[in-house]
Amino acid sequence: MSGNGFDDQPFGEPNLDNPFADPAIQQATRMSTNVSLEDYNPFEEQAKPQLQINSTNTAAVVQPLSQNVPPPQPSSLGASAPSTSIQITSEELQRRQEELDRKAAELDRREQQLQGGNVPQLNNWPPLPDNFCLKPCFYQDFEVEIPPEFQKLVKHLYYIWMFYTMTLCANIIGGLILLFHAGNIANLFLAIFYTVLFTPASYVCWFRPAYKAFRNDSSFNFMVFFFVYFFQTVYTVVQAIGFKQLGYCGFITAISQFESSAAGIIVGLLLLIIAFCFAITAGANVLMIMKIHSIYRSTGASMDKAKAEFTTEFLRNQHVQEAASSAVSSAVNSQFNNSRY
Repeated sequence: MSGNGFDDQPFGEPNLDNPFADPAIQQATRMSTNVSLEDYNPFEEQAKPQLQINSTNTAAVVQPLSQNVPPPQPSSLGASAPSTSIQITSEELQRRQEELDRKAAELDRREQQLQGGNVPQLNNWPPLPDNFCLKPCFYQDFEVEIPPEFQKLVKHLYYIWMFYTMTLCANIIGGLILLFHAGNIANLFLAIFYTVLFTPASYVCWFRPAYKAFRNDSSFNFMVFFFVYFFQTVYTVVQAIGFKQLGYCGFITAISQFESSAAGIIVGLLLLIIAFCFAITAGANVLMIMKIHSIYRSTGASMDKAKAEFTTEFLRNQHVQEAASSAVSSAVNSQFNNSRY
């Protein structure tokens, strides 16, 4: 009976051949139970890279299945970025080289002047076009002529002068506002007159003396600066106050324009801005004169030194020497003529 698939024991339980008892079927069943439906990825076979061993090289080369993906092309922006940076760097280097050449030429010129050479000094201020009818009147270069420890201070003084000039120009605009709002034409003409007068006068009378004082360590120029700058500070306070009919848009003039109408309020606010500009200039003048005076006192300068320097510079002046020589020659000639007759 064993040959027909039944057990030899007739009274026991029948033992039929189990088709799942085959080892191959059991192995396949175990593999299917280990892999769940959630872990199944239908694109896994396409995403896996293939390892291709090159016969000539020992390293393995990984190549994806898809060969239709083109290689990434560099963008035009990325390609042009290095050239732009190189161009900016070269321009900056060229600018610095020109600045160094200019300073070297200026130092050579000053050295030749100290040695007695006749080297012309080209004025560069105010900066005017070459084909302009007027030419620059002064030579000004902070980096070349001013000592390094005083360059920042002198530049700040120059910025104060520029701010004061812009405030005077704003005062002209305030005069125009008063002309259209209140029909006051006197303030406009006075504002124009003050701007034309005080812009060059302030530069020549107190900034240039301070510039020459720090350039040459001149006690006499320091004295001139302190004398003129003190009155400049007092006058700027008067401008900030703004008395009526004086041509300044100060606080008094600005407050008097406030009315119940919207136009009066706007005009008053605009004039207050100009008044605050005058007040800022006055405050900056006070701080600057105190700072420069402390530096001047720390150098050991005095009034006697300023007098001695003035006498030396006065006698060394070429125009004074020419006038003195002509006066002496005239006196000698007249004396000689009188003795003959």
